[in-house]
Amino acid sequence: MRIDPTYLKIFAGVASHSFMYELLNLRVDGAPQDLASGAAYAGRWFEILQHSYSTMFDVLPPLLARPDIFALSELKAGNVGSVFFEITIHARRRWFHGYCDLSDRAAPDAMRAAINFWETGDATGLCREQKLDAIWSVTHPDYRGVAGIVTKSWPQQHRSDRTILCYQPGVGTVVTFLDSLTDEEIAARLPRREQR
Repeated sequence: MRIDPTYLKIFAGVASHSFMYELLNLRVDGAPQDLASGAAYAGRWFEILQHSYSTMFDVLPPLLARPDIFALSELKAGNVGSVFFEITIHARRRWFHGYCDLSDRAAPDAMRAAINFWETGDATGLCREQKLDAIWSVTHPDYRGVAGIVTKSWPQQHRSDRTILCYQPGVGTVVTFLDSLTDEEIAARLPRREQR
């Protein structure tokens, strides 16, 4: 079974307007129920052009509209829909698209904080769970795992079973539950981003 982090950047550049549509229609792997509910799409994001952001705002009436953020009224699947963000990063405005579970009112703000973190390394706006997700996602698959039995509903029911390999002085490398990391250990393991 493939296990993804909560937030996953699916394109490592700025998508052109036409390529944005390809990314919006990108098929993802997942169980049929994950595809129908939208869970397979939630958390995926990529950077877009300002023109694409402005164009998409005029396509459909927004389901959610706030300064620098809006969600399309047409959902991808289940309660998961397209959310568009304008975020100032290192004194430069940038634009992003992400799929959020819009039944969770905090999901767009959580994604905005996650995008900001991934692009800057500044974890100020992230909660503990988002920091743990960041550590999990940058840990090589050979050095992470899930204790116990993995089910198709893993992201919701087995988040506390995630493990990573950690070095402990005097002991060596040991399997550690991700949730057991202290704040200091989390800060030391958060990925760092260089300024552009």
